[in-house]
Amino acid sequence: MFVRRENLKQYIKFYPVVSTLLSLNILVFIITSIPIVGNQLFNLGIGFNLLISEGEYWRLITPMFLHLGFMHLLFNMFSLYLFGPELEQLAGKARFLTIYFLAGFIGNVCTYLFFEWNYQSVGASGAIYGILGAFGALVYYTRNFMPQLKQIILPIIVIGVIMTFLQSNINITAHIVGLITGFIIGMIYFHPKRIAAWKKKKNKFKVV
Repeated sequence: MFVRRENLKQYIKFYPVVSTLLSLNILVFIITSIPIVGNQLFNLGIGFNLLISEGEYWRLITPMFLHLGFMHLLFNMFSLYLFGPELEQLAGKARFLTIYFLAGFIGNVCTYLFFEWNYQSVGASGAIYGILGAFGALVYYTRNFMPQLKQIILPIIVIGVIMTFLQSNINITAHIVGLITGFIIGMIYFHPKRIAAWKKKKNKFKVV
């Protein structure tokens, strides 16, 4: 299900929203890597609680497009590349964007509310955990006729949560809140009234 076999052209055609998000994050990382100018742009977008409290509310959104180093970017973009396409196809472009941005945004809002004034954070992890949360809702609704989805998704979610608490310098709040937000939105989008549509797409899943 989460094995990508498309070439680049097919990937962009089939998953335009995920492709756009990947491109934006990579482009922003390249720009912010430019000496002096890049540092200024990075500092302008970082989630900094003190500056948010002073009215710079764009910092509740911009951190989703900033990453602290190449490995940080690589991990988040690989996760988006891997898990995003199936959700974009199932939920549709607009709903996928809603899940992604609300999970990231609410995660950043809670980071602002729960941490001290000097706390700073960047990364798309909250939004990506929102994708996993939405899959969790789909597992709940399809558990009787798509058990293979449960076998794939639940271990991924469990491992993701465990790694959140084991790694250092991780915004645990953004991860957990993003996961919960994605699950709640998924419970709305994947209501049983739409199960018939998911059944039609069942044959498209390939479990490897």
